[in-house]
Amino acid sequence: MITIGLTTWSEHQALIKEQNRSVTLREYAAHFPVVEVDTSFYGIPQKATILRWQQQVPPSFQFIIKANRLLTGHTETAPTLMQLKDHFKQFTAAIEPLVETHQLKSVLCQFPPFFTANKKNVAYLRFLRQQLEQLPLALELRNQSWYTAQTRNSLISFCQQQAYTLVAADEPTQEIGSVPFMPEVTTPSLLILRLHGRNQKGWFNPGKEWRKQRTLYRYNSAELTFFKHHIEALAGRVAEVCVIFNNNSGQDAAPNALELKRQLGIEFQGLGPLPPEQTELF
Repeated sequence: MITIGLTTWSEHQALIKEQNRSVTLREYAAHFPVVEVDTSFYGIPQKATILRWQQQVPPSFQFIIKANRLLTGHTETAPTLMQLKDHFKQFTAAIEPLVETHQLKSVLCQFPPFFTANKKNVAYLRFLRQQLEQLPLALELRNQSWYTAQTRNSLISFCQQQAYTLVAADEPTQEIGSVPFMPEVTTPSLLILRLHGRNQKGWFNPGKEWRKQRTLYRYNSAELTFFKHHIEALAGRVAEVCVIFNNNSGQDAAPNALELKRQLGIEFQGLGPLPPEQTELF
């Protein structure tokens, strides 16, 4: 099975004929079977919020929930062990409704560029897996030290042993704080490709507008064909290949996702209904 989705649902006006307003989750779910939620990175969502999400999507729709930043070392001050364990409990409780309805595709554990390959950090990844023992976890690393000739095979084996889906990220790869595109099947049920774009200048020149610039990129048809070939080769080795477009800054994610869908010649089952005025959109 091949699925395609986007990061967030509100920003993709291409799905609503370029209307100048936020896209609703209900509208988004008429086009894609999965979405990645990144607001959970900044704050653990209320269970009531997740229940409202579920009311807007079909039963087969799934969510990739980004792990809260405190759990992946993005805070300036390191939490105490007690604070950390309490945060894990809060996070687990919040996403329980998605687990109960089988709508949690995975928890995305994205670590910062300074999270390097060393014994301390490997031990933390073991600890994280213990705290979220029953949940599907996807691991996205952002430091090249995990992908050297000396560490690559160990990383793959570790993810297989710990049941981490190793995310294959497409991004600029000129500096240590980025990683090569390396699709490897480490869990039998799922492989996730996250496509951030290839904006070299925006990715490596942080400033006031960095978050807006870093994913400002539209993949061309040849680049999408590159992913198509990889996806088709991998599809026979894993139950599901899920592709998430994160090149949101210029609203390029939805058009790219729809073009890749056309290239692959796939149709998604169980989508929500299109509003009458959008039935001829694509």
